[in-house]
Amino acid sequence: MSRREEILAEMGIAPLWRLKNRPAAAASAPSGWIELKQAVPACTACGLHQSRTQTVFGVGDENADWMLIGEAPGAEEDRLGEPFVGQAGKLLDNMLSAIGLRRGENVYIANVLKCRPPGNRNPQPDEVAKCTPFLRQQIALIQPKLIVAMGRFAAQTLLASDASIASLRGRVYRYEGVPLIVTYHPAYLLRNLPDKAKAWADLAFARKTMQTP
Repeated sequence: MSRREEILAEMGIAPLWRLKNRPAAAASAPSGWIELKQAVPACTACGLHQSRTQTVFGVGDENADWMLIGEAPGAEEDRLGEPFVGQAGKLLDNMLSAIGLRRGENVYIANVLKCRPPGNRNPQPDEVAKCTPFLRQQIALIQPKLIVAMGRFAAQTLLASDASIASLRGRVYRYEGVPLIVTYHPAYLLRNLPDKAKAWADLAFARKTMQTP
């Protein structure tokens, strides 16, 4: 890696040349990332900024084909500033490994909310409405080939639906043209072990969808 490449990587805007034959407009993505990464920690649009330790922006490959979206940070995420850590994060890593993926390699992970709701309560509609534009911009910058919505709030937010996870599973939806598949949140699976088999079926379906021309 050249010195120029190292500097770009440290700034979080490299590698510009790994755009996977995307439209020329994607070349503006680095400046978009910089602006977005400044805007999220500075956000005071809803009351969650008063109780957060820090915002949880997202983590992973910013040119990823796979984008996994959860609902909101928990206590460990709020403390560490990274989504899907702790026991739920370990389970997610195992789920990814089962289909040949690794956190940070062709995978980007984010949440609908960037701040932890107090006591890990459910996100409120106004909080989702205020935070969703950040997520929409992340999706626009990454341009994933597949979105996996993990958990009820992520699925309902992205699909503008109040349907249950059980009724949404097993089908391919579209979010602004990007294929989207719904599955259970890893934290839910830790409390409901029998549904792990269903989550595996969802991931196998997601892998098959990615392999379909």
